[in-house]
Amino acid sequence: MAQEKTTAASGPLAGVRIIELAGIGPGPFAAMLLADLGAEVIRIDRPGESLSRLPPERDPTRRGRRNLVLDLKRAEAVAVLLRLVETADVLIEGFRPGVAERLGFGPELCLARNPRLVYGRMTGFGQDGPLAQAAGHDLTYISLAGALHGIGRAQEAPVPPLNLVGDYGGGAMFLIFGVLAALIERGRSGRGQVVDAAMAEGAALLMTPFYGLFAAGLWRDARGENLLDGGAPFYDSYRTEDGGYLAIAALEPKFFAELATLIGLSDEDVRRQYDRDHWPALRARIKAIIAGKPRAAWIAMLEGSDACAHGVLSLAEAPAHPHNVVRRSFIEINGVTQPAPAPRFSRTPAAPPAPPAAPGSDTEAILREAGLDPASLRAEGVLG
Repeated sequence: MAQEKTTAASGPLAGVRIIELAGIGPGPFAAMLLADLGAEVIRIDRPGESLSRLPPERDPTRRGRRNLVLDLKRAEAVAVLLRLVETADVLIEGFRPGVAERLGFGPELCLARNPRLVYGRMTGFGQDGPLAQAAGHDLTYISLAGALHGIGRAQEAPVPPLNLVGDYGGGAMFLIFGVLAALIERGRSGRGQVVDAAMAEGAALLMTPFYGLFAAGLWRDARGENLLDGGAPFYDSYRTEDGGYLAIAALEPKFFAELATLIGLSDEDVRRQYDRDHWPALRARIKAIIAGKPRAAWIAMLEGSDACAHGVLSLAEAPAHPHNVVRRSFIEINGVTQPAPAPRFSRTPAAPPAPPAAPGSDTEAILREAGLDPASLRAEGVLG
């Protein structure tokens, strides 16, 4: 799709050139995933500003990209960005609505330079609406979506699900989904377009099955009272003898029957699995049984069976699990253990991710490739 690059690339997105305007949360994560699959991603950092608590070389979400620094508050730097846009397939930005337009690189100007450009916009509440200009974070976005309300224990406050639901599930994944859909459509029309991805809307869309169950009267609009929110005793986590936890997800009767056989539940427990009146007694019985052995004993007994139960692994433990080792689900870059790229492709596998680049490390090479003079731009203070 993009012009010939100076280095060979592999993966299903090889040949796609992406400009990433540095931000936090979903934008960098989306750019990382696209780079993992072979896209050439040029990250543009802001001069003298760190957007992460991690040193750049140890931030996994920066992996796989080339990097330059531009002071986009200066018109000369915006001119450089627009020059790069001319040969790009995608631009990703995560500013509040109107900021890119005010600085001189909004969608209208960029598409005028490159009508084939896919302009990806990542915000919390979207480009318009009463909350468009409001500050927020994952927790506020998923509150608006109705997602946070359903996460947590009965009669207790909602529990923040890390920032997986808004930033990454509802944000980065839907931004990527929109960008790739726009690239496919461009293959037919030859024209780019703007992708307006909002974390609140993505999180709401993730809730689609639950809105369906609620409308059908099959889901209670309360925390901790349903099949998948910890309300059901056969879909929950239980403390083991040594203080670890065992996750049980034996939803279907045949899997619950297997669990019952292995851990010693009664025939009545199996028969009354979906009887809500029986759930308190069943929960108490499972809790007492699981508390009777250490986590390792339960893993040895249940792992790999159809009981749908597994020990809850920590961040430190998960990479060392034999299954993850065999699958190479984790990799190490610059001494940082991190998840490997996913999914996998049979015909166009991507190369291992390159280590994170320090801010500005590729500035001169990128500018020369664009036909620009790094020395004069640096002298003008454009590069920060």
